[in-house]
Amino acid sequence: MPYRFTSRADGDTRGRTDWATVHQVHGAGVVVADRAGRLGDGDAIVTATPGLHIAVRVADCAPIALLSDVAVGVVHAGWRGIAAGVIPAALDAMRVLGAAEVRAVLGPCIHVECYEFGAVELDAIAADLGQSVRGVTSWGTPALDVVAAVRASLGDVDVRESVCTACSTEHWSHRARGDVERQAVVAWL
Repeated sequence: MPYRFTSRADGDTRGRTDWATVHQVHGAGVVVADRAGRLGDGDAIVTATPGLHIAVRVADCAPIALLSDVAVGVVHAGWRGIAAGVIPAALDAMRVLGAAEVRAVLGPCIHVECYEFGAVELDAIAADLGQSVRGVTSWGTPALDVVAAVRASLGDVDVRESVCTACSTEHWSHRARGDVERQAVVAWL
């Protein structure tokens, strides 16, 4: 099953009419897509429709492609979405579509060494997902380990991961450089 994390020139999904997209709101909403277009509010899209491209856009949030033989999904997982449960909600929606085995690919997102994080929010996420989500930035302040949070949210799903958007000059980072552009994760059956 194809998956691609796009960047630079081809990362803008806003003008695409042949892809299913959503208005991303940093929550736990999942849209089940059976047609192209902008399909409402949400932070994850799943489909079992062959040939339908689904896409979400990210800068420092985690772009996740969920892959199975009968359905695919894409997830925009920022810290608010992770805390709200967008990843398990997307997995549940894929299972409703008949996906028994799901694999995940984690695209470029901010990594722990670059993601200073507030203590109150970090405590809440750690209470829900475990202490592995706690980290320290390269300058010694408390940090959220987004990769660990994604892994904890996915449970026993196998995950491949990518690079830090803040450290990479090949990816956009709002947090590190104030970039307004976004990468996109696109998946299809």
